[in-house]
Amino acid sequence: MSNRWMRNSLVYLVIIVAVITVFFMFVDQPLSGSHEIGINEVVELAKNSTGSSRLEIVVKGDSLTITDGLTTFTSVKEEGSSVAELLSNAEVPISNYSLKVDQGGGFGSIFGILLGFLPLILFGGLLLFMMRQAQGSSNQQMGFGKSKARMFIGTKATVTFFDVAGVPEAKEELEEVVEFLKFPERFQALGAKIPAGVLLVGPPGTGKTLLARAVAGEASVPFFSISGSEFVEMFVGVGASRVRDLFAQARRHAPCIIFVDEIDAVGRHRGAGLGGGHDEREQTLNQMLVEMDGFDSTTNVIVIAATNRPDILDPALLRPGRFDRRVILDNPDIRGRTAILDVHIKGKPIEKGVDLANIAKQTPGFSGADLANLINEAALLAARNNQKLINYDNLTEAIDRVSMGPARKSKVISPKDRKITAYHEAGHALVAHLMPGGSPIGKISIIARGQAGGFTRWQQEDKSYASKEQLEAQIAAAMGGRAAEVLKVGDVTTGASNDFEQATAIAREMVMRLGMSDKLSKRSFGKRQGGAVFLGREMSEERDYSLKTESIIDDEINRLLREGEDRAIQLLTEHNKELEGIAEFLLEHETIDSEQFIAIIEGKDPLLASPLATDVPVVPTEPQEPIGEIDQEVGDGADPELQST
Repeated sequence: MSNRWMRNSLVYLVIIVAVITVFFMFVDQPLSGSHEIGINEVVELAKNSTGSSRLEIVVKGDSLTITDGLTTFTSVKEEGSSVAELLSNAEVPISNYSLKVDQGGGFGSIFGILLGFLPLILFGGLLLFMMRQAQGSSNQQMGFGKSKARMFIGTKATVTFFDVAGVPEAKEELEEVVEFLKFPERFQALGAKIPAGVLLVGPPGTGKTLLARAVAGEASVPFFSISGSEFVEMFVGVGASRVRDLFAQARRHAPCIIFVDEIDAVGRHRGAGLGGGHDEREQTLNQMLVEMDGFDSTTNVIVIAATNRPDILDPALLRPGRFDRRVILDNPDIRGRTAILDVHIKGKPIEKGVDLANIAKQTPGFSGADLANLINEAALLAARNNQKLINYDNLTEAIDRVSMGPARKSKVISPKDRKITAYHEAGHALVAHLMPGGSPIGKISIIARGQAGGFTRWQQEDKSYASKEQLEAQIAAAMGGRAAEVLKVGDVTTGASNDFEQATAIAREMVMRLGMSDKLSKRSFGKRQGGAVFLGREMSEERDYSLKTESIIDDEINRLLREGEDRAIQLLTEHNKELEGIAEFLLEHETIDSEQFIAIIEGKDPLLASPLATDVPVVPTEPQEPIGEIDQEVGDGADPELQST
């Protein structure tokens, strides 16, 4: 407020100064006044003036301006006569007067006139500036409730459905929406009504916004794009006004599409906040509910919204008549990942023989955005190495960079810690490979990345279920790192802390949630209590079992962990030669890929294994969820922070 007051005060001060300047420019005259005299009196004044009181005569045409001390006179000379000749004929000494002839006209005269009017021009400019400022402030206040949506026309599309891969069902749903907008009579002939809204639901990076952009490119109709957060302001009523303006624009441009990204910013469950129910966000949501429910069958306006938190949306927003369809976009399966990699590799030079399906096997859990970043990182690595083509090594290195960050090759690691890491990762990989239901190996590395000193990455096919055998294999593989350390180094380190966390979590789920314990009834134990909706997270777990049952649960968890550890020690002892071979290769080359790993297991030369091979022999069982741990390098006395790939 003080800055605004100072700015206004400065403007008023400038205006006052300009007015005073104009006043004195046009009305200021000598204090003694001015009167007209004859030419003879001019001559007499010239005769009588001497020294410091010299007469000043300015001739401009036939007009004279005479200044004698404080008095100013005007006179008119005779036509054709010269003031200088008159004064000379009257024998007036030149020292008694100064004579100046003002030629007038030309550029100088024009400049003088403009200079005289300069204060008036400045004054007018200031008034115009103030009027525009006031008008701009008024327009800003009037436009505060206008929608900030950006309108696109699909005639210059950069994204189409050909650029979207890995989500065929979602594409089909939205292709139908585009068809309805292009050919509504085809659907109306069968009595079908246009869906009022389509809600895109999925984790971050799964392509929700990309799908909406593809719809804009395909529909060739006006496409309004806005974020949910752009509706809400600190002033009550602005969000609702923007909703009204947005839908009014949409009706004027129908048929069209409205896309609201991150709708959970404005569509959260009403009454869930801390400050009561009557707030700006809820007014905005109420207006959106009214606008969406007011569409008729002839409007041809579709609302597409995206969110990764459908659980916190208001039920009124999700009912039929508003968002009629819910399209689920999940992380792609192996076919989807292969298709996404194919899309993003287009236009980039890649070596012949590089099988993207093999890369897809090594990227379980990657979203579409992760895969796009993977291809970009591979291209950057190739450019950094002055390569002309992207090769297999660039892609595998990009997987590690996207998952765990760049390699810390400058990190100083002692020989003992390096040896511990090599045996630790070799133990994980070998146990996982040998266990029934184990996972095929994707890559093993002892290169430090971020907080990790090494990692084992698994290959995985997509599945919906995991068997008891597979979960037990995961526990044994997690215990394999510590077991290998004890067998080969003879020491216990902090490197297995996250392994124990993962194994304990798996065992606890098996006993308490999945009914995989013979000593307990087939039921779930413990009731998970959700926290307040607006917090969006699970808060606690209610114990719905007795203390005796709790003791049995602990015994069963401990049994699963002990059996996994015993099984890991047994396998590593029986396959000591393979364990040594894997660890020695890691110490020499730092990384092992899947083909080299299989070659070591089969007693072949791992350096002859082709990194482009795709037929990797694995244990003939259904693949499991990967443990995918990354062990931080031990040392410095710090507990490792282990991350999951």
